[in-house]
Amino acid sequence: MSAGKTALATLAATVVLVGAAAAVLRARDRGYYIPEPTERLLYLRSGSTANRVFLSFDAMAADIYWIRSIQNYGRDRTSDRADRFQLLYPLLDLTTTLDPYFNIAYRFGAILLAVEEPQGPGRPDLAIKLLLKGIEKNPRWQYPYDIGFVHYWYTNDYQEAARWFERAAAMPGAPEWIRPLAAITMASGGDRQSARRMLNELLSSTEQYIRQTAQRDLLKLDAVDTIDRLNAVLAEFNQKNGRYPTDLDELVRARVLTSVPVDPTGEPFAYDPITHAIGLSPTSKIGALPKKMNSR
Repeated sequence: MSAGKTALATLAATVVLVGAAAAVLRARDRGYYIPEPTERLLYLRSGSTANRVFLSFDAMAADIYWIRSIQNYGRDRTSDRADRFQLLYPLLDLTTTLDPYFNIAYRFGAILLAVEEPQGPGRPDLAIKLLLKGIEKNPRWQYPYDIGFVHYWYTNDYQEAARWFERAAAMPGAPEWIRPLAAITMASGGDRQSARRMLNELLSSTEQYIRQTAQRDLLKLDAVDTIDRLNAVLAEFNQKNGRYPTDLDELVRARVLTSVPVDPTGEPFAYDPITHAIGLSPTSKIGALPKKMNSR
């Protein structure tokens, strides 16, 4: 077969794969069940091998593997198997090897990797690894900024977060608000006030997924604030009555609260009568709360 026919055949196969992947995503959006594969195969693990296989169609192949990354995350997010999210980083790594300038794969992929269990793999280390690869391939201020965000929100290493914010601020094209953010992070050590300031800055991002992430994380901070207030109410009830309430409804009956408190999405907070701990309902759509967050 001639080189021209080989290239055409490869292009045709690639187009078919893209169409199939798009059909899968449409099916998921419409609510149809997609069978869980019996074996979790990556097919190609080496970027150099993929480059040879896809010839001059690396960008299209990167799109395919990006779609597979999103599909893998969506499927594993609702799965109970032991190897959930096992392929997420290899898929993202392959995607960004095929297309080293695939900005959204680095940035959104890092968010997917960092999301805490059970909504994600809870691997901020892999999120940072992916973003470091992005810096190496295509230096731009957004990648060190994102690393700072991962440290701030997921590893709670505020000194390291500030260091990466400073690095981002020093890069060409970086917005002016990053440098003060680095100073605030360094000085405050991660209190909620600076967290809100950072997240509110993200609401002006031109990237929709960044805005959505900021909106979700602001809801988490609102939930943490409410939990603090409820803990204070529980402590006061215990001091007056010598015991904790059996449930939150008792606080309503005692007119301590006007109604059972709900999180920012409308789900009632969960209360453990044994440990007296307040938390999010298992059905809450907010996601995991920050592991550590100082006072407002």
